[in-house]
Amino acid sequence: MLRIAIDIGGGFADLAAIDLETGEMMWAKTYTTPSDLQQCVKEVFKQSDVEPTQVSQLMHGQTLVINAILQRSGAKTGLITTKGFRDILGLQRANRRDIFNLRYKKPIPFVSRELRAEVGERVSAKGEILAGVSPNELRAAYRRLRELGAETVAISYINSYANPANELESRKLIQQWREEGAGNEEKLHLTISSDLCREWREYERTSTAVLNAYVMPAFDKYITELGGEFRKMGIAGALFMMLSNGGVASFGYAAKKPIHTVESGPVAGIVGAVRLGEAIGERNIIAMDGGSTTTKASLVRDLKINYMGDYAVERDEQRPGYPIKVPVADIVEIPIGGGSLVWVNEVEELRVGPGNVGATIGPAAYGRGGTNPSLTDAYIALGLLNPTSFLGGSLHVSRDLAERSLEQVAAHFKITVQESANAALRIAADGAASLLRLISVQRGHDPRDFSLFAYGGSGPMIAGFIADELEIPRVVVPGIPPGNFSSWGLLMSDLKHTAVLTHIQKLGEEHSAEVLDDAYQKLEEEILGSFREEGVAEGVECVRFANLRYYGQEHTLNIEVASGPIQESIIQEMMRSFRQLHRQQYGFELNSNLEIVDLIITGTYKVQKPSLERKYASSTEHTSSGTPIASSRVVYWPGRGVSEVAIYQRAHLFPGMQIEGPAIVEESTTTILIPETYAATTDEYGNLVLKRRV
Repeated sequence: MLRIAIDIGGGFADLAAIDLETGEMMWAKTYTTPSDLQQCVKEVFKQSDVEPTQVSQLMHGQTLVINAILQRSGAKTGLITTKGFRDILGLQRANRRDIFNLRYKKPIPFVSRELRAEVGERVSAKGEILAGVSPNELRAAYRRLRELGAETVAISYINSYANPANELESRKLIQQWREEGAGNEEKLHLTISSDLCREWREYERTSTAVLNAYVMPAFDKYITELGGEFRKMGIAGALFMMLSNGGVASFGYAAKKPIHTVESGPVAGIVGAVRLGEAIGERNIIAMDGGSTTTKASLVRDLKINYMGDYAVERDEQRPGYPIKVPVADIVEIPIGGGSLVWVNEVEELRVGPGNVGATIGPAAYGRGGTNPSLTDAYIALGLLNPTSFLGGSLHVSRDLAERSLEQVAAHFKITVQESANAALRIAADGAASLLRLISVQRGHDPRDFSLFAYGGSGPMIAGFIADELEIPRVVVPGIPPGNFSSWGLLMSDLKHTAVLTHIQKLGEEHSAEVLDDAYQKLEEEILGSFREEGVAEGVECVRFANLRYYGQEHTLNIEVASGPIQESIIQEMMRSFRQLHRQQYGFELNSNLEIVDLIITGTYKVQKPSLERKYASSTEHTSSGTPIASSRVVYWPGRGVSEVAIYQRAHLFPGMQIEGPAIVEESTTTILIPETYAATTDEYGNLVLKRRV
């Protein structure tokens, strides 16, 4: 039987499959088709020659949800909320992340004011129902939104995190009216906030519900049609979707809660990096995924993925973004990738990104009619990429077209094409280095204490230059084809659900252990119920966490809570863990009471994973095929100018063989550039490890 994973990126769709009996791996890669994502999924499956009837599990990671938000291509959305809270989407937060930022721009709500309706209901912060839902007001509000063209509706009532009864009643009433013929829509797309988020912060919770509703129609259509296509192909196995929490869930679960897949693709790569790090003994990792549209990075300490408590789409130094209160792995990204445009802005500065040539046309060198230069064109013009080796030679590109596209930039600055390409590469490397500083230095970590894991099509091309600037001692380029690494990470992903509940409680008070134990038990039952809906009745491992703070503070820190009945000893351990973490993060402790804000339970059902096979029995064993190990090519090397450098084919490398930089290692899904300050060797797993020499 086969386990298969398909990941859609900005430029390419990747496939990884494993035969669960023999351990044999299979790979495939094709262009992404933005106008019809199903097309590239079916095409990459076809290229893999995988027998559909042998597929027992299919895992899928996609970018539809995040792209629908970024491109504003979702459905017309209506909002029903508590009377008096119609303007919460417009008011947002009065505080700003950077009060001195003169370029601050308040985000435009995804729901216009006329599409926001109010109903009379009220729940207290303690969960007491002060006023039930008025059926007449609800019916009038829903009808008005539908008459105004709302294709999908979100319901978010004040304090529904404490008691969702009024939201549940509203959904029930709307469903009844539809059955009675009151609704004309073909399919009801309705989101209630308590299904997605049981945390306080009314604006963040409402934003989450609105964005879920916004993407739901397109995502539901995509997942329904794609699932149907898989069944027609003969795939009878279970279908799973990658979630932003580092796990997978059924297609049915994802269809109800598409916002849980907002960072579906990038998270799979982090999961893969953790698995690889565990195998080779690297516990502190900076995982960097260089793709066609963006470069993403995440910092992993002691092989534990960090999760964000304040994730927001489109957040940057000028914008607060749109908050989403669902578990999301801590990923930071910049809009620089292989397809990023190289251009001159209005003040005559050379820039790389955020514009992109897109997957349909691609870089100018691809010969699809594009004339605007991209970062990939710069690499080709410098001679760093071999035009005949793209995707193992299956993708033919032209160096002449790449150089021609850069002539406009070179002419503007009165420099050569190679000098303009070199400048573009340095700008991209500086941007990526800033990204790594953001997740390390600015968070109190020294990047020199971590190993950089570089994957994706463009990650290994730029990783050496970033590592050199930040003095990172080791760079690991996976032996798994780097361009397929995120899909391989999907194969590493377990079934996983996370539940978060705001539960304000002081620690150490009388009966606090009993109250806390009861709350955790109810939350665990909620998690187990989600697994039962997916056909998993046993074998789920639940781990408890809590967000704590000093009494009177606003922000919290996350700690793990020991398993078993909550007793005084566990309460004391929670206090010690928090104080130790607070001292580590902020350098001091307070003589103050502690308060729980959120309870968190993560349930995991572990699936059979492919083992990471050693390609060599030891680090010195090797064989020679008789094929020449290295050739050479004249290139324009960053920082050196025109140079003749050694060119290696990765398939011919063996452990114990040392490659001194500057050098180029070519393979089918990427090209690895080794700076002169690094030397590279292959380990027993086939990973190429770059070690800093100075």
